[in-house]
Amino acid sequence: MEKAPLAPVHRVPVLSDNYVWLFEYAPGLCAVLDPAEAAPVLAAAEGLGLRISHILNTHWHPDHVGGNLAIKAASGCAIIGPAREKDRIPGIDRAVDEGEQVGLGKHVGDILFVGAHTAGHIAYYFPWARALFCGDTMFAMGCGRLFEGTADDMFAALAKFRRLPASTRIFCAHEYTLSNARFAVTVEPDNAALAARYAAVQAARANNEATVPFLLADELATNPFIRAADSAELGLRRRAKDAF
Repeated sequence: MEKAPLAPVHRVPVLSDNYVWLFEYAPGLCAVLDPAEAAPVLAAAEGLGLRISHILNTHWHPDHVGGNLAIKAASGCAIIGPAREKDRIPGIDRAVDEGEQVGLGKHVGDILFVGAHTAGHIAYYFPWARALFCGDTMFAMGCGRLFEGTADDMFAALAKFRRLPASTRIFCAHEYTLSNARFAVTVEPDNAALAARYAAVQAARANNEATVPFLLADELATNPFIRAADSAELGLRRRAKDAF
């Protein structure tokens, strides 16, 4: 029996290096992940023939919620966001936390609490779509800066991702891959998988090609943060990356 095709996820580049995602969970319907601004998102949805039913925010930073109110005004969508940051999410209709689920049509997604980059950060995991929308918690070969959390928090957050199926598609919110790869090879210079991925990323970016989404399997093989043995090692690597 053939597997059902995965739900389409459309990339909308905004600002200098942000990605907004249009998650087409049913024909003609989509949820918007972390809209930094409204105009490009509304234009992309219209061009694809999609109606925006929801905005899903992972955290409060302006480059993730800046388009909330204008998109809501234009579409009448519902805004869902992290319960621990609900007072900082413009236009929020429903606040969610770990253990809760989000329904999109006939499908549901799980909420993961991954506070580290910000104290209340969440991620949205849709098993049926093999999709994880992780905001700024993890990037290709990297992880988010610890603005409000600690290395312990980030280690716990990434541990939740490690437990997901390796075939999970990761949709993060920034094109940071080349910078992350340059650092990662200094941490694990003898990692052949990492060296090969670095070369592939260099070629892709030279052609202005996006490197997101990516597979969890690739992170497990090449990401120095999700591969850290403990929070102390992760913290050392994060501080080194910040100074890199």
